[in-house]
Amino acid sequence: IRRVTVSGDSMLPTFADGKRLLFHAAGHTHDRENLAKLERLVNRIVLIERESYPGIFFIKRVKSIQGNRIWVEGDNAQASTDSRTWGVLLPSEIVAIAFRR
Repeated sequence: IRRVTVSGDSMLPTFADGKRLLFHAAGHTHDRENLAKLERLVNRIVLIERESYPGIFFIKRVKSIQGNRIWVEGDNAQASTDSRTWGVLLPSEIVAIAFRR
């Protein structure tokens, strides 16, 4: 279990800067057997660590799963860097799933 503090405005109005969220590990979601697990992530809040930005974590909402490709967006389109900039995520880039504010 990880406690993460929201930093920035990308998840407004759902989560304001400074709000705390609890996350649990996502587990291994990168093989075909776990496709059902990936599909259950749609509309969930996840913690992401991009391979191209190691050590930097992002909080985003999963908008869609297409096969093994994941599309995430912040709730505040004007203030969010997300799949609209990055493109699709690898399942391995999702490190945790929010379960409580």
